[in-house]
Amino acid sequence: MVVDGRPSWDAWFVGGGLGVAGLLALHSAVPNAVGRLGSLLETFLPWLGVAVPLLGCLAVLRRSVAGLLACLVPGAAWLWMFGGLWFSSSPESYDLTVVQHNVADDNADPAGTARALRATLADLVAVQELTTAWRPLFQDVLGASHPHRAVHGTVGLWSAHPLSDVRPVDIRPEGFPGSWQRALRATVSAPGGQIAVYVVHLPSVRLGPTGFASAARDESAALLGARIADDAADRLLVVGDLNGTVQDRGLGPLTSRLHAPSSGFAFSWPASLPVARIDQVLGRGVEVAEVSALDATGSDHRPVLGRVLLR
Repeated sequence: MVVDGRPSWDAWFVGGGLGVAGLLALHSAVPNAVGRLGSLLETFLPWLGVAVPLLGCLAVLRRSVAGLLACLVPGAAWLWMFGGLWFSSSPESYDLTVVQHNVADDNADPAGTARALRATLADLVAVQELTTAWRPLFQDVLGASHPHRAVHGTVGLWSAHPLSDVRPVDIRPEGFPGSWQRALRATVSAPGGQIAVYVVHLPSVRLGPTGFASAARDESAALLGARIADDAADRLLVVGDLNGTVQDRGLGPLTSRLHAPSSGFAFSWPASLPVARIDQVLGRGVEVAEVSALDATGSDHRPVLGRVLLR
């Protein structure tokens, strides 16, 4: 597979296929010590699958049988990791629906966004970046269909079912001011039984010259994970903008305690061309059977709708 002292096309194809498969299957081995490169890779991990058809097309153009065979390895790795999300069918029945949306505090049409959320007919509507000025507006739009509400800081929950035991949850990273209030907990009395619901908004991340800046988000996720570990509720949902995907190891202290949806990619950010789902509906003691992304509103995020089975 070497021609004139240089690797042949076959060698490049085989190396590329094995490299992509390795990144997929062994992504946790990519170190996070420098620039949190591991977390950055895991944020966009499903997109490594795009390399498979690209390699296949090049192999066809070069008439490389070895290249086509090399595509099978990353293809199998991708299907093993994400095939369930891609091929799973929608649940025939479910007990609860919840729509999650970061409405964006610079939204030019908050009323339209509130109406779009009401139109989903979801049992629960969870929002982040809810400004003080917008609270009456969202209440006017959602109040009739969702008469029960809980708001703390910039997060809110509107429910068609009664709420109780509403309380703030402190997930502030070290050095963040007391005015930073981005999490609440409430107990929802759903027809199938009670369920604890956390509505959260973790700190933002940035990609810059020094890498993937996610330290504050990771610290907040660890605080929330510890809080959930101590929660005695048999059934629990975490709904919110986590500013990270479920594959991102930085969210591990939180996501390791919860179950991710079994169906649907539901990329939610950015709204104009979504490439990652950073808006999550995760459960414990319940099954989030499916999550789907909805049409864009005036926000830079798309809403996501989760369908939940109460076990």
